[in-house]
Amino acid sequence: MPDAGRRSSLPWAWYSLALVMVIADQGSKWLASVSLDYASPVPVFFWFNLTLHHNEGAAFSFLSGAGGWQRWFFSLLALSVSAAIAWWLTRPDARQRTLALGLSLVLGGALGNLVDRVRLGYVVDFISVHYRDWYFPTFNVADAAISVGAVFIILDSFVGGPDRDSADLRGNEKPGSDRIGANRDDADRSDSA
Repeated sequence: MPDAGRRSSLPWAWYSLALVMVIADQGSKWLASVSLDYASPVPVFFWFNLTLHHNEGAAFSFLSGAGGWQRWFFSLLALSVSAAIAWWLTRPDARQRTLALGLSLVLGGALGNLVDRVRLGYVVDFISVHYRDWYFPTFNVADAAISVGAVFIILDSFVGGPDRDSADLRGNEKPGSDRIGANRDDADRSDSA
C-alpha cells in the first residue's frame, strides 16, 4: 500500500486530460456530422477515409440491432466504469504515470461515447481505415483514446508500477525481493572463505 506522501497529487491533471479527450471527441463528431453525408466515404489517403456512421451497439456494432435496450445498458456500463476509473485515478502512486495516463484516456473515451449514447441514442463514428477491400470497423476519437489507454494500462502491467521495483524510494528492500547483486556479493564472500 503506497504511503500517503507518495500518492499522486495530480488527479486533477488526469481528469483534465480526460476532459480534453471528451472535448476533442465531441468536437470531431460534431464536425463529421455537419460535414459528411451518411455512409458516403470521403477519401483522405489510399488507406484512410472519413465515413459517417451511427453505431447503436458497442464495439464493432455488437448488439446494434437489439431493439433499443442496449442504449441504456451500455450507458449504465460506461457510467459505472467511468466512476470506477475516476476513483481509481485518486489511488495510483505518484510514480505510476503510465497507469494514470492510460486510465485517463479510457475515462475520456468512455465519457465521450456516453455523451453520444445519452444525447443521440447512438455513437457517431467517422474514421475508416482500410487496405484494398478490407475495412476495419469505423471508429472515432473516443474509441482511439480507449484503445491507446488500454495499451498504456497493459504496458504498465508489464514494465511499470512500484511493486516491480526491488526497493522503494527510501532505499528499503521490499519483503521477498532480491536486490540486484545481492546473490553475487554472497557468492564472492563464500569464494573468499
